[in-house]
Amino acid sequence: MTDAVTNPLLSPPALPYDLPPYGSIRAEHYLPAFREAFAAHRAEVEQITSQTDAPTFENTLMALERSGALLDRIARTFYTVSSADGTAEIQAVEEELAPLMAAHSDAIQLDATLFARISALHAQLDELGLDAESRHLVERHHREMSLAGAGLDDEQKKRLTDLNQRLSVLTTTFEKNLLADTNDLAVVFDDAAELDGLSEGELSAAAQAATARGLDGRYVVTLTLYTGHPYLASLANRESRRRLLEASRARGARGNEHDNREVLREIVRLRAERAALLGYPSHAAAILADQTAGSPQTVHDLLRRLAVPAATNARSEQAALQRIADADGIRIEAHDWAFYTEKVRAAEYDLDRAALRPWFEAERVLRDGVFFAAEQLYGVTITERHDLQGYHPDVRVFEVHNADGSELGLFLLDLYTRDSKRGGAWMNSIVTQSALRGTAPVVVNNLNVNKPAPGTPTLLTLDEVTTLFHEFGHALHGLFATVTYPHFAGTAVHRDFVEFPSQVNEMWILWPEILTNYARHIDTDEPLPADVVERLHASEAFNQGFATSEYLAASWIDQAWHGLSVDEATADIDVAEFEATALADIGLDNPAVPTRYASTYFAHVFSGGYSAGYYSYIWSEVLDADTVEWFRDNGGLTRDNGDRFRQRLLGVGGSADPLAAYRDFRGRDAEIQPLLERRGLTG
Repeated sequence: MTDAVTNPLLSPPALPYDLPPYGSIRAEHYLPAFREAFAAHRAEVEQITSQTDAPTFENTLMALERSGALLDRIARTFYTVSSADGTAEIQAVEEELAPLMAAHSDAIQLDATLFARISALHAQLDELGLDAESRHLVERHHREMSLAGAGLDDEQKKRLTDLNQRLSVLTTTFEKNLLADTNDLAVVFDDAAELDGLSEGELSAAAQAATARGLDGRYVVTLTLYTGHPYLASLANRESRRRLLEASRARGARGNEHDNREVLREIVRLRAERAALLGYPSHAAAILADQTAGSPQTVHDLLRRLAVPAATNARSEQAALQRIADADGIRIEAHDWAFYTEKVRAAEYDLDRAALRPWFEAERVLRDGVFFAAEQLYGVTITERHDLQGYHPDVRVFEVHNADGSELGLFLLDLYTRDSKRGGAWMNSIVTQSALRGTAPVVVNNLNVNKPAPGTPTLLTLDEVTTLFHEFGHALHGLFATVTYPHFAGTAVHRDFVEFPSQVNEMWILWPEILTNYARHIDTDEPLPADVVERLHASEAFNQGFATSEYLAASWIDQAWHGLSVDEATADIDVAEFEATALADIGLDNPAVPTRYASTYFAHVFSGGYSAGYYSYIWSEVLDADTVEWFRDNGGLTRDNGDRFRQRLLGVGGSADPLAAYRDFRGRDAEIQPLLERRGLTG
């Protein structure tokens, strides 16, 4: 029996900020709760569509925004767990749920009567006397339902629903395969000598990972989501580097039960067919029609503009690496790049990034860096709530208050990697703020930092420090967005705008008063030496040819797959050959600079929400670099600047056109020159 007594997901929220009662939720609770929530949502929508009164904003749009609250709560609870603690039981639920969720979404989005009511309101929009957010709500619902296919005939809608359900299964399968193959391909080392160059903490984490797999006395290095691995920069043993990169690049393409090649080919075919059904020449065209970029051609123009100088810079960097590698009698290959990059960095800037880890103890970075910057800029206070429980023992819960002491929301942090967590780093909202529903935000950041043995401090790399600041930028966006309607809550903005606030938050990492507050040696409490900081600043554009090239390569592969027409997508495509042709087309086919993600483990676009949208990081970085320049020109880390950024950008959520919000904040459109200078692409 499933009811509010036996199923905690169906009980009214009882914890602060409606935090789900994770301690009492079991895997078997989810599907019955979803089925009840689906039914409740359909009944709420039917009340809107069955009425005989003429459509008004209140009886149609307001009612639609109030509907689905139970489903939204359960879905956010579940998908938080499925991505961060995807046990076999949870994965089984997700596989069964995927087509049900797709079918339910289509039932709402393709409802002809609902679309007719919204279209009627859209046609008389100027006569409704709505405030700006309400007007934008009508526009967005009308556009989204149009793009979803609400205007198709019944036969077309049936095919569209079939496509969406099949795609939901395929994307879930892709992620499941990737997680399994990533775990299977974790590299086992028999001797610590093979890991020469790793720190004591990194060795401890590798030993801990081995013990967790029943391999006492050995060492296991788990893989990151992207192609490279942080350890490639410090592993002195070339064969160990080769094994690590080879394992990473093999994921999803080994001809075993976790092979993703046919899965992704079918995803591409069905996405192309769906786009054609909706009247678009490609999936990319369909997706970009509702992004700030507007069209694939605009994205292609930007990527090609950046690719030429990036590839040129990468070749120059490679030549510098080769000069040092010549002394070792080797020819630079992909698995050597990071290792020799650190040698060049040391020679040119007298800088050893691996040696910085003792200054980046995780707890201090979090409290005295990430939190401190937010406190200084926005006046918020962040305190840990030991009485509240997350979905896993590693999850920590923090309460956030505004400068005036009023409650803002909860922030959850899930720092460490585990076999049940998907790769990468991300933020998601467990509860979103909405004045209409009377809810406050609850957001979570997930990272994949290796967990050392008990009693050993967690020392971060500079890249991991950057990731922590970046993801907290997303968290701030989710916490600060203040809207009326759930549709606009948190980070519900255009995909190619969503990375902008998080990238801006990275600027505080080396900001003097922030850095001196958190970057202190774990043993001596000495701050990071000033000359080291100077060399970090001097080396900011170092290796940007490689970094930009590997990113642009992945973005181009995404565009290439999703730019295919139906006829092109139904051809017999060899995945490796397709990638090679695409990279040659844009001049990013340097074997020593592999793409950040190859197709078979490109989770962002084949199981996440970035299909035809991976370009959005660099697109958003144009805004980010321009904003960093504004902060520097206007006094930097001040409450006035923080309040302006919060009120005019972060606080808007999705309730206004994002580029209009940017113009309101900046006083003009963004300029690309700061980005070109940051990445050393001005030559």
